[in-house]
Amino acid sequence: MLQKNTQAAAAGTGSVDCAAYVGAEPEKVLGSVFGYDSFRPMQKEVISQVLSGKDTLAVMPTGGGKSLTYQIPALIFNGITVVISPLIALMQDQVSSLRENGVPAVFLNSSLDWNEYKDTVSDILSGAIKLVYVSPEGLATPKIQEILHGSMLPVCCFTIDEAHCISEWGHDFRPDYLSIHTVREQFPHAVCLALTATATAQVRNDIVKNLGLKDPAVLVASFNRSNIFLEVRAKHDAQQQVVDFLRAHETESGIIYCFSRKQVDQLYEYLHEQGFNVTNYHAGLPNETRTAHQESFLRDTVQIIVATVAFGMGINKPDVRFVIHYDMPKSLEQYYQEIGRAGRDGLPAHALLLYSAGDIHKIRYFFEESGDSRKAELLLQHMVQYASARTCRRRILLGYFGETLPDDGCTGCDICEAGPAPETDVTIPVQKLLSCIIRTGQRFGSAYVIDVLLGSRQQRIVDNGHTAISTWGIGRELERNDWFELVSCMLERGFIRKSSDYGVLSLTPLAREVLASREQITLPVQFSVRQGRSAQTPHDKPRVQAVLHKKKNDMLDSSDTEGMAILLELKAWRRKTADEQNVPPFVIFGDRTLIDIAVKKPRTQAELMHVYGIGEAKAGRFGSAILRIVRDTV
Repeated sequence: MLQKNTQAAAAGTGSVDCAAYVGAEPEKVLGSVFGYDSFRPMQKEVISQVLSGKDTLAVMPTGGGKSLTYQIPALIFNGITVVISPLIALMQDQVSSLRENGVPAVFLNSSLDWNEYKDTVSDILSGAIKLVYVSPEGLATPKIQEILHGSMLPVCCFTIDEAHCISEWGHDFRPDYLSIHTVREQFPHAVCLALTATATAQVRNDIVKNLGLKDPAVLVASFNRSNIFLEVRAKHDAQQQVVDFLRAHETESGIIYCFSRKQVDQLYEYLHEQGFNVTNYHAGLPNETRTAHQESFLRDTVQIIVATVAFGMGINKPDVRFVIHYDMPKSLEQYYQEIGRAGRDGLPAHALLLYSAGDIHKIRYFFEESGDSRKAELLLQHMVQYASARTCRRRILLGYFGETLPDDGCTGCDICEAGPAPETDVTIPVQKLLSCIIRTGQRFGSAYVIDVLLGSRQQRIVDNGHTAISTWGIGRELERNDWFELVSCMLERGFIRKSSDYGVLSLTPLAREVLASREQITLPVQFSVRQGRSAQTPHDKPRVQAVLHKKKNDMLDSSDTEGMAILLELKAWRRKTADEQNVPPFVIFGDRTLIDIAVKKPRTQAELMHVYGIGEAKAGRFGSAILRIVRDTV
C-alpha cells in the first residue's frame, strides 16, 4: 500500500519543534517550515480568519495553496487540527509531504494494519500529533470520536476538504459529508474551515447551511488559473487527435478523461499499441488494480493515465502538464475541477477538450439517473456554451463563477491566441436552417432540425410527417458537424434562441427580418473539408508555444547548460530518494523546487534556504546531497 510505512515513522525524526511555533506569526511558519517567502493570493486572509476563531468558507482554485491555509494554523494552535478528506490517496500524499517538512501528521483509514493503527492512536492520545486526517465516514464512527476526545491536546480546528461534496448542487455530492455537522457540535470551541476549488453561490450556501457554520467569513479567490492554456477542438478522428497532441507533449505527465469505462479501455489499448507509457483507471477495475495504476502514475513510472471521472479528486500530483477531455464533461464545475489537476505547481499547463455534438446526446441519456433532469440540462447548456464559443473561453469560464476577466486580459485560450475567425458568406445555409425551424413548428432541438435538413428517415421524422416538408433533405451540401457549427454561430449572433429545458430552437425577431429582407449574412463559421477547407486550419491549430513561454521567469533557460545538467541530476536523485522512502517523487520536491535550484545553483546551506519550497527540515535532511550535486555538476 502506498506510503504505508510513513505512519510508523517516529514523530520526532527530522521533525520541527512544534512548541516553537505555537502562537507564532504565520510568516515565520511559512518560511521556516515550508520554505516559501510569500503567501499566494488569499492564503493570508484565510489563515487570519481561522486563527481568530472565525468559521470560514474558502473557495480557492486547485493549485492555489489551500492546504497551507490549515497546515500553518495547525502549527500555531496549541492542539489538534482534524482534516476531513474524501480519499485515502490524498490523505497519504498530504501526510507524507507534511512529514518530509518535519510536521507530525497521521491518517486514520483502512490502509493501516492493526499494529500501525494502534501506534497511530497512541501518538494521537499522547499529544505527539498536530494534524489528523480522516474520511467523513471515519469521522462518524464512535471510535474516532473517542480518540479525539481522549487526546492530551484539544481539537482546535476542523478542516473539510472538497467541501462541495456536501451540496447536492455540487458535482460530486457525497451523503457521508452530511454527518460532519453533528460531530463538529461535540467540539464547540473548535473553529471550522471549509475548502473547495469549485463552488457557485448555490453550492456555497449549501456548504454554510449543511456544515452549520456560524456567521462564517466567506472568501472567494479568483478562479483564473492563468497558467493553464484553454483549448477546444472539434472532434473528428479523436484517437489520432490525442496521439498528435501527446507527440507534441513528449516526456510530459497528463490525464485523459473519457465518458465511459469502455472508451477508457479502448483508448488505453490504442495508445499502448502506439508505444505510449500509459495506464487506465475506472470503477470497473479491481480495487487493487486501480490502486496500483494510480500509484504508478503518482510515482512517475507511468506518464499518462486514461480514466473516467472516478479518478482525480484530491490527487496531489503537482507536475501534471496537461488534461485532455476525450468527451465533454456534464458541467463547467466538473470541467474546471478536472482541468485544475494540471499545473498545480504554477508552471505552464494545457487543457484540451475534444468536442462533438454527439457528446450532448450521450450525457442526456443519463439524465434520468441524476434525479433532477432540469438542473442537469441547465448545467449541460453552460458547458455547451463554453465548448462552442467563438469568444474568449477564459471570460466565459470566469463569468460562470461570477468573476470578470482581469484587466490584463486573457492569459491563454485558443480563441484569443488565434484572433478573430474570418467571416464567411452563409446566407443560403442560414435561410435553409431558419426555414426548417419554422416548417417543423419551432418544437424541436438542433439535432432533429439538422436530421431533417440532411434527409433522415428516422421513424420519429417519418411519423411527424417531416419527410414531406420542403426543407427535408435540402441541406446535404454540409456535413452534420457543420450544421451544428452554424447553429452555434447563429445562437451567438442572436438569430435563434434555445430553450433552457429541452433545447428547442426558435426564431428571434432579427431572424424574421433577415428572412424577409433576404440580406447577405456572414458569420465566423469553420466548415469542414466538403466546403473546401482542411479539417484543421491555421486559425484553429493549437497555439502551444505561446503558453509554454508565458512564465519564462519560472522556467530554466535551455541555454544554461550547467543548469540543465543540474536539473537532470536532481531528477535522478529525487527518483532514487523517493523509491528508497516509498513515496512519490513530488513528495520529496516538486519540479518548481528543482528548477529553482538549477537556476540559483546554491553553494551553501544558507543559500539553499532561499530556494522555493525548502524549509528547515528539508534543508537539514537533503541539503548536503543537493549541494553536492550542484558542486559536482558546475
